[in-house]
Amino acid sequence: MTKRNKIIYWIATLWLALGMTSTGVVQILKMKDEVDMMRHLGYPIYFLTLLGIWKILGVIAILIPKFPLLKEWAYAGFFFAMSGAIFSHLACGDATLTLFGPVLLLILTITSWYFRPVERKITSFNS
Repeated sequence: MTKRNKIIYWIATLWLALGMTSTGVVQILKMKDEVDMMRHLGYPIYFLTLLGIWKILGVIAILIPKFPLLKEWAYAGFFFAMSGAIFSHLACGDATLTLFGPVLLLILTITSWYFRPVERKITSFNS
């Protein structure tokens, strides 16, 4: 892995971790703006707790060493959560500005996943 790729990976991963942790905490705490948004999007409020816990567990999974399969699951979960958020806002006809957070986190997810070091990738399902 080149030094450039390592820098890209860590910048994207740390920003992703910060974004997912902060939104996860806000969701677990069920802050008013989050509750209002979930109602607007048509989702049950308990979904906030589920998303928040999954985000925090996903951050732990992508930051700890080893466990490449777990990391793949975490990246997949981030991808599905953020693409689902984008689709939900579009389906509700929300303003383009509401897409900024989920789009940014989706880009960071893809960038972190793409530039991850070889020791954080699945090399074989037999190992």
